[in-house]
Amino acid sequence: MASKSTLGIMLTVALVLMCAGLATSATRCPDCGSTQVPYPLSTGPSCGDQSYRIRCDVSEGDLYFDSLNNTYPISSISQATQRFVIQPPTFLNNNSTCVTADISSQGLQLNSTLPFNITSGNTILYLNCSESLLRSPLNCTSTSLCHTYINNSAEASACGRAPICCTFRTGGSSTMYSIRVRDGGCQAYRSFPNLDYSLPVSRWPAAGVEIQWVSPPEPLCGNQADCDSSSTCMPSGTGGVSRCYCNRGLHWDAIDGVCALDDTCENRGDCDDSKRTALIAGLTSGLGATLVAALIGLLLYGRHRRHKEAQARLAREREEILNAGSGKNAKVFTGKEIKKATHNFSKDRLLGTGGFGEVYKGILEDSTVVAVKCAKLGNTKGTDQVLNEVRILCQVNHRGLVRLLGCCVELEQPLLVYEYISNGTLLEHLKGQHNGDLTWNHRLNIARDTAEGLAYLHFSAVTPIYHRDVKSSNILLDEKLNAKVADFGLSRLAEADLSHVTTCAQGTLGYLDPEYYRNYQLTDKSDVYSFGVVLLELLTSQKAIDFNRPPDDVNLAIYVKRVVEEERMLDAVDPKLKSGASKLELETMKALGFLAVSCLEERRQDRPSMKEVTEEIEYIISIATHKSTEDQYTSTDTK
Repeated sequence: MASKSTLGIMLTVALVLMCAGLATSATRCPDCGSTQVPYPLSTGPSCGDQSYRIRCDVSEGDLYFDSLNNTYPISSISQATQRFVIQPPTFLNNNSTCVTADISSQGLQLNSTLPFNITSGNTILYLNCSESLLRSPLNCTSTSLCHTYINNSAEASACGRAPICCTFRTGGSSTMYSIRVRDGGCQAYRSFPNLDYSLPVSRWPAAGVEIQWVSPPEPLCGNQADCDSSSTCMPSGTGGVSRCYCNRGLHWDAIDGVCALDDTCENRGDCDDSKRTALIAGLTSGLGATLVAALIGLLLYGRHRRHKEAQARLAREREEILNAGSGKNAKVFTGKEIKKATHNFSKDRLLGTGGFGEVYKGILEDSTVVAVKCAKLGNTKGTDQVLNEVRILCQVNHRGLVRLLGCCVELEQPLLVYEYISNGTLLEHLKGQHNGDLTWNHRLNIARDTAEGLAYLHFSAVTPIYHRDVKSSNILLDEKLNAKVADFGLSRLAEADLSHVTTCAQGTLGYLDPEYYRNYQLTDKSDVYSFGVVLLELLTSQKAIDFNRPPDDVNLAIYVKRVVEEERMLDAVDPKLKSGASKLELETMKALGFLAVSCLEERRQDRPSMKEVTEEIEYIISIATHKSTEDQYTSTDTK
């Protein structure tokens, strides 16, 4: 029996070797220099598949891909993935205008009738875009992904370092055939296959556009002579053409372009012994594989169950933290709801990034627009800050504070869901990043709204709350330019019967109370100091810290204090505000400036409270409003 079984195995091996000899490939084109040209790519009329034509420069040994309007060098080819990468066009060298050389032919345009398309692995940066372009969210700031690339690569000389509006998109598809550039749109582009955004620019892959080809069908034939012994020339049933179809027992391998051996033993003559041997071997290996698969499945299931239990336990712990103490509980959203609302945290929904993590725009099922704050993954401090903000905002309700809608605690990192304020931050408006300038009346109202919100935290919350990070970028404006204080991630609840909270100094350079910084004693007057800096920003339209000012004036608070001491208060005021201002308006500007300086007193005992600050701003507004009303009546009487 043993010898008969051995004979069967030998016959099987011989049969496999014989069939393998029949598995001959379609004609592959010769190498181009040192680069192999895999089937079905064709560099000549007698090799490859003619629908997959590329060109070989024999003298240079380089491959080229012809689009509808241009020719691009091929930098690499992968037969296994059926893809190749072409080099993008160079930039025109004309006074750093950031324009790609193929702009005259409107960029990369593939022939949609050919079996090539732009793959989903590309990240495409569109550079030097018109601000009137509406189909993509444009970013004109120096911190955008596009600018990070431009300013830190060889392209910097071609684009200059001036602000250039740009955008980016990820992915392609089986129906994507173009990367378009044109005058009046985006005038340049760069593409990167399989880009990891978290890497610095110096570690990005070389620029290139990844093109994939569709799996080719069997080779065309006119008669049997065009096919080898492993295939038969037969009508394809489409287009009136014939193809070399693999013989029975073989199948078409489109990647290698061969008729490969099937895994069955059919139609191989009398091979009962080999069938029996193969069957026994198959059953044995099958049972073994089944047992291994079952064991792996049990291990994975146990791991999955433990992970789910840990997630549920973490969610319960976080809910207990959020709902501890008095006050209303936060509405808890599911992870599924939040992912759907933000398109699974899509990059085009990203509103901004800070030290805590990222903020995304979301649209709930009831069409409510929300902002979703996500702590950085693995950042315990960020997690604590988000939970802290939820717990604090649950207790407050004031028109000068952003309204908490709920949170999500079942994901690895907690998420905070709050109302969406559509008109950006005060800092952005002061920097001119929104249409229209802030008038003096607008600025007074913003100061009042912010002061009222902070006064509410200090005096009306059941337990006083110290914000600890008051600054212009944490003051949001709605469409009517009403101000709302945001970002309570660093806030602390005051302890009952204590004049201060002892805590490690945290905040933002330029806004930080120097006394709090020295002795770590956080009080309501720490917020007063920071608010004083915001008042100076409203007056001057300058940044709290600006190294473009003289060395002694880098800090805005120190600069304005010096100007006040020299009795030149109005010299620090934004020239746009002073232009055309009445004498009374100039006096109210000085009054607000003196109020700001009083908030910046070195000793906290010498600073006013937020209640007193609010009353003073109301008084300044009443003077400005009263004068405005008088002017209106005077104008009417004159008529």
